[in-house]
Amino acid sequence: MQALQDFVRRVDAEGLRVEGVVALREGRVAFEHRWTPDQDRNIYSHTKSFLATAVGVALDDGRLSLDDGLADAFPEKVPAAGNPGVERIRLRHLLTMSSGFGRPLLMLDDRRAGVGFPDYVSHMLAQPLADEPGSRFEYSTADSILAGRLLERKVGTNLLEHLYARVLRPMGIPYPIWECCPQGHPIGGGGMFLHLKDMAKLGQLYLDEGIWEGRRIVSADWVRDATSFHIETRHPETLADPEGHPGNPWNRGYGYQFWLSPYPRSYRADGAFGQITTVLPEKGLVVGIQCPESGDFGPVQRALHEALERL
Repeated sequence: MQALQDFVRRVDAEGLRVEGVVALREGRVAFEHRWTPDQDRNIYSHTKSFLATAVGVALDDGRLSLDDGLADAFPEKVPAAGNPGVERIRLRHLLTMSSGFGRPLLMLDDRRAGVGFPDYVSHMLAQPLADEPGSRFEYSTADSILAGRLLERKVGTNLLEHLYARVLRPMGIPYPIWECCPQGHPIGGGGMFLHLKDMAKLGQLYLDEGIWEGRRIVSADWVRDATSFHIETRHPETLADPEGHPGNPWNRGYGYQFWLSPYPRSYRADGAFGQITTVLPEKGLVVGIQCPESGDFGPVQRALHEALERL
């Protein structure tokens, strides 16, 4: 793990803001270094990949379909005057950030400001569509929130209860703190609190094609599908790379709530400020980092990229 040892030295030498780094191989800690005490913390949009896993379990159970419609699941929340296009939004569009709303909605600052209060689903079903669902990627936590609510409606269980019973508890991950909407539904797109090693366990589950310590958690078909390319992410605002960094992680495409990464067959769960689990299938490794909610993540991202390239 020389590359990660060099990453630690670089963090120290450059004063980069990182809380911890861990690497898992065959489900065991192969490398770990901490700059702050280990504690559960907000993993932000890394939560989205846990949501995807909950969806995969429900699909495996036959209780959910990628073709399930949002408006079909919540007909009572569609505006009485109608809203053209919302009837064409499917679960697969929500999972690929291509709902058609065409702008970031219900992001953290919006939620803190009370946007959408008290009913996020009614709020979103009243928003005008800018694009045909499925036609264009636009990163929006609202899509993940809606996917979580669609899962709840179809499964008949609170998202956290479903995820904990079927995924977290079997993997030895404690019952987490999780931000909820004003009506008490977990935010499918963020707000889960986890320790770094518990966060990285999700990557190990996917590296092992849905099996945790000999127990099938989610199907291998789902693992492959969720982490495959489904939509182009090359938007002008994410293509810009003023320093010419070849490892720009934002232009490699998107799966089902997983980003594809610039390494062979690699993908990641990615949360704001640097809450990242990267899966490197050809290396048999999972690398996770957590960072504080302040400072410039750009230098950390570059240092991490150079370390991952050398593993």
